[in-house]
Amino acid sequence: MQLFIITGTSGSGKSVVIRALEDAGFNCIDNLPVHLLEDLVGGMGNSHHSQLAIAIDGRQGSSIQNLPTIIAKLKIEHELTVLFLDASTTTIVNRFSETRRRHPLSSQTSNLSESSLIEAIDIERELLSSLSHIGHHIDTTNLSSNTLRNWVTELLQEKVHGLTLLFESFGYKNGIPQDVDLIFDMRCLPNPFYEPSLRNLTGNDAPVQEFLSQHPDFAQLKHDIFEFIHYWIPKYQIDGRSYLTIGIGCTGGQHRSVAMVNELYEQCLHHADDMFKNITLLKRHRELNKISPTAI
Repeated sequence: MQLFIITGTSGSGKSVVIRALEDAGFNCIDNLPVHLLEDLVGGMGNSHHSQLAIAIDGRQGSSIQNLPTIIAKLKIEHELTVLFLDASTTTIVNRFSETRRRHPLSSQTSNLSESSLIEAIDIERELLSSLSHIGHHIDTTNLSSNTLRNWVTELLQEKVHGLTLLFESFGYKNGIPQDVDLIFDMRCLPNPFYEPSLRNLTGNDAPVQEFLSQHPDFAQLKHDIFEFIHYWIPKYQIDGRSYLTIGIGCTGGQHRSVAMVNELYEQCLHHADDMFKNITLLKRHRELNKISPTAI
């Protein structure tokens, strides 16, 4: 069975993911009690259902601490993907304020003020702390609903096997993504932003790529990062990691980091049959999808 378990902080976009999976043909269940998970999966499998998505969050209280053990058991028999969604506290507060919904754990706080909302968010984060590193971590702070849906669709289209390696470009001026495991800084490279003809372009555009290719340091840094990845990825595989996100940052996340992510992604694809066997390769450009924090 192809099984998705979606978890993470309230207000981070879990309902968007559930709807995307439902549209893709999955049977979807929200807010399932943890103790029912194994029986449900077993029953659905016996009924010859091939695709199931289940959302489990902080509303389950302390019982959610049992989820990592249950997930480890289910992985033995099923094609299991865990998605952990999160966003900055400011973003989550803005989303709840915009929708005028109550946080699911607001009953555990003294009142309904903004300070108590932040308290509820902190309580939920503590409850979910044991889950944040066992799945594919997605930071939805600046994502639109459409972008998140597209990322889920992209994940479904990939034949995920072994380790999933994601390259993500970002801009330091907008903060470091919450979902990265390793970070490389491109700010030491010449900045196309200061070239008037390139300022409004991105690293996806040929003129920017040509500008960067003229600087030996760009090629050297790409070589060094690739060699680092080539050497260390097997270590992460031996450690049993299922997901690894490599953040490539520059000042604004428009030019240098985008171009570097594209080149590293293509280079890894080129060696997919030898150096990167049993690895699913993905790429994202955070700032090229950046919108208002209240989008989800």
